[in-house]
Amino acid sequence: MARILIAEDEPRISSFINKGLSANGFAVTVVADGRSAYDYATSGDFDLMVLDIGLPELDGFEVLRKLRADGNAIPVVVLTARDSVQDTVAGLEGGADDYMAKPFRFEELLARVRRRLVTERAPESMVLTCGGLQLDLRTRRAVVDGKTVDLSAREFALAETFLRHPGQVLSREQLLSHVWGYDFDPGSNVVDVYVRYLRRKLGADRFVTLRRMGYRLDEIP
Repeated sequence: MARILIAEDEPRISSFINKGLSANGFAVTVVADGRSAYDYATSGDFDLMVLDIGLPELDGFEVLRKLRADGNAIPVVVLTARDSVQDTVAGLEGGADDYMAKPFRFEELLARVRRRLVTERAPESMVLTCGGLQLDLRTRRAVVDGKTVDLSAREFALAETFLRHPGQVLSREQLLSHVWGYDFDPGSNVVDVYVRYLRRKLGADRFVTLRRMGYRLDEIP
């Protein structure tokens, strides 16, 4: 199990990332200031750090500079509200492995975290399978009973969430959080709309509705 350090001082965002990464099988530790981020990152106990730039005590750029000056090669995904070209360049030239601007969608952050871990570690399986349904995470292709099906980026992200939790009931709130990000509208019916899209493209019987609970992906022999 990969161990992820989150350095983020906004509780709503750190909780959102923590829940999402934990649900996807990662062991997560959260710190809220730059000094703690540096201390934890140098412990050798973590495989990757998600690092906010606007941290108290030491900002993220300084944490990153100190780590790289120490020769610490922990993969770092910088997460920040600063989205100018200059800040992006400064982060990457300062030793960041990747850079994301807020607001962000969780599935994009998850993809970037996985990509960095695959680079550093033995790669995980890049093909998710459930019955006759397959998703290739590298080519972003869906295959149903041997036939390739075109999915939009959001449809693919929703299908990936289901295939990572086969047989598990996922609430609309969980799906909104995973696929649409932390600024989702909890009253939106967008999940129901996209589940209908997946049913049309991937098979209606695969996606089971559980009233007042959510949806479940079932395996079809």
